[in-house]
Amino acid sequence: MAQSSDSATSDVENGPSGESVVTATGEKIVLEDVRKTFANGSIVAAEEINLNISPDEFVVLLGPSGCGKTTTLRCISGLETPDSGTITIGDRDVTTTKPKDRDLAFVFQSIALFPHMTVRGNMRFGLDMNTDLDADEKKRRVEEAAQTLGIEEMLDRKPAALSGGQQQRVSIGRAMVMEPSAFLLDEPFSALDANLRDQMQTEVKKLHRQIGCAMIFVTHDQDEAMTIGDKIVVMDDGRIQQVGSPHEIYNEPDTQFVAQFIGSPSTNIFESTVTKQDDEIVLENELFTKTVSADVADKLEAYVGREVAIGIRPEYLQLDETGLFDADITLIEPQGSNDVVHLDSGTRTMRTTVTQGDVTADQSVGVSFDLEDAWLFNEDGDRIV
Repeated sequence: MAQSSDSATSDVENGPSGESVVTATGEKIVLEDVRKTFANGSIVAAEEINLNISPDEFVVLLGPSGCGKTTTLRCISGLETPDSGTITIGDRDVTTTKPKDRDLAFVFQSIALFPHMTVRGNMRFGLDMNTDLDADEKKRRVEEAAQTLGIEEMLDRKPAALSGGQQQRVSIGRAMVMEPSAFLLDEPFSALDANLRDQMQTEVKKLHRQIGCAMIFVTHDQDEAMTIGDKIVVMDDGRIQQVGSPHEIYNEPDTQFVAQFIGSPSTNIFESTVTKQDDEIVLENELFTKTVSADVADKLEAYVGREVAIGIRPEYLQLDETGLFDADITLIEPQGSNDVVHLDSGTRTMRTTVTQGDVTADQSVGVSFDLEDAWLFNEDGDRIV
């Protein structure tokens, strides 16, 4: 898909351990009001997609299946043409440009190496098909990419002689030698086992820092997104819910969807009614009544008599003898040094995390939390506080 161009250049320099490192200069990618539908417009896959991707950013498109993340990636790559909106790479409008002319490299979930070719042949294939470079230049690019990826000793092997992780490195190397403006990765590690997936996440993050051009990575795994992304784009129902750093996405969610989708265990939600009692604003439900601070009261004044949702992360839900309400421990899930505790109080279920061994199953506990650690969302799921 990618071609060599003047807009994405590459140099070789020594890394911290003296290894050869390929460094590239990418281009800015901008999406403005991109919309894509299928089935004659009856299925809206992506709506009002606005993104600004810097040349050196690692951007993760994150969301559940069917949220529009892969469709957005395919629009960037040229595999899909938007119904409306524009896509620019650098100063070029590529909205309707063919994939081969966009100077992008695509790494798929399916590794799809040619089994009859060596690693060298697989990595050189795109250069042979799409460039008129001489043999020496092709050899240089392949060997430099292989050294960066740690597979220089495997160049003369066939794919069948490689592990899954090594094959994925070859797939990435095949894209690297094209010296693209950006890399597009569509869930490339989802077929790998857990340990190898963790290893490849670390390696692709290091690789991004070495080559210095944008990477756009699609995943439905929020742990993976938080691990590797500089910028996370959370999507749902074809729309962008929030764009921010992992820290911003986790600690300052814009919507109830983001608050619940990001983090494991998921955020606890308490639907409550905003009432006014003795000139104070109170949040009320069947489990507890909680008076809000003066600052929060000002923001909730317009919501008196309406429903809001209180969102509280599991780590801020406290267990003690006397709390806001009582709950029964129904299940304990050991997770290393911490336990995830499942709680049941009437029709409400919730989860919290405690130090391993602090509580036992089938006991009743008091549950409390501080409103300063909580978020409030309106009926549309938008954050109020």
